[in-house]
Amino acid sequence: MMPTSPQPDAADLARGRRAFLGAVGGAIAAASCPAFAQQQSPVPHRIGFLGSESASNQAKRLEAFRVGLRELGYAEGRNIAIEVRWAEGEYDRLPALATELAGLKLGAIVVSGTKATLAMKRATTTIPIVMGSTGDPVGLGLLSNLARPGGNITGSTSFSSEFAAKRLELLKEAMPRISQAAYLVNPAYPPAAPLRAMEPVARVLKLALRQFEARGPGEFDGAFAAMAQRHVDALVVQGDTLFSVNAKAIAALALKHRLPSAGVVEFAKSGGLIGNGPDQLDAYRRAATFVDKILKGAKPGDLPIERATKFHLAINLGTAKALGLAIPQTLLLRADEVIQ
Repeated sequence: MMPTSPQPDAADLARGRRAFLGAVGGAIAAASCPAFAQQQSPVPHRIGFLGSESASNQAKRLEAFRVGLRELGYAEGRNIAIEVRWAEGEYDRLPALATELAGLKLGAIVVSGTKATLAMKRATTTIPIVMGSTGDPVGLGLLSNLARPGGNITGSTSFSSEFAAKRLELLKEAMPRISQAAYLVNPAYPPAAPLRAMEPVARVLKLALRQFEARGPGEFDGAFAAMAQRHVDALVVQGDTLFSVNAKAIAALALKHRLPSAGVVEFAKSGGLIGNGPDQLDAYRRAATFVDKILKGAKPGDLPIERATKFHLAINLGTAKALGLAIPQTLLLRADEVIQ
């Protein structure tokens, strides 16, 4: 006679059912809850991103950085996580945001905007800082040598002073009859270096160059009223976060006062006449390369600062038409982007 197996009683069946349901429930939770899965498998690399402006204003830069990371084999949530903080164009928020990021266990922090870079430098001397595209890091005192920066900062520079001078040339080419140009600056951002680059160019072009200041949106109208009193006939806008965040308002005031205007690339897209500068998206995609090297053990101080190699010229034909200007064909042919 074959031996009979003992039959499970009701208690055994209940325990088995609970164990089975618990295992299934755990599997479902792990699959459907990223936080649960992350606790089980921590992301090996965490990095930061600090922007002087807003998510809507600089979203493309952040996405370009993410594209660069993906090209190097990183995937958010799998082998890397990004802590993003935006100052929304309010400089006084940057120190607290920088301190917050410095308090996290991050492998590197990418900074967008000169003010963000300065704030991050004050917040940490140990966490590697990667500049997305900062104006003049030597002139700003961020580092002393581009080839061997030392310290904890590396990344890319756009040398904005050179572009400020170039904007004068472009305005004179677009409208040869101009004789007085205004330079709109935020005194909270050091304007000395761009002015030093612009003054000799203004002399060659036989342009009188006058500086006007605005510390916030409430001072824009007053600055433009002062320009009208001095009878300026063209405007160069400083590449400052204040003006980038309020680019549409500045462009509208320039049009109201019949001033052909030039600024960063995004300025033309917001209604200014001319925008030129480095290809910011390329610079932020390249920032991923710096982060990759740092995560693999490189010291930021040993990574040479890169100068921008790709540039962009945008001309807004809609604004030119509103101003009654006929942009020379030679200038239009050089433009990377013509905005209708």
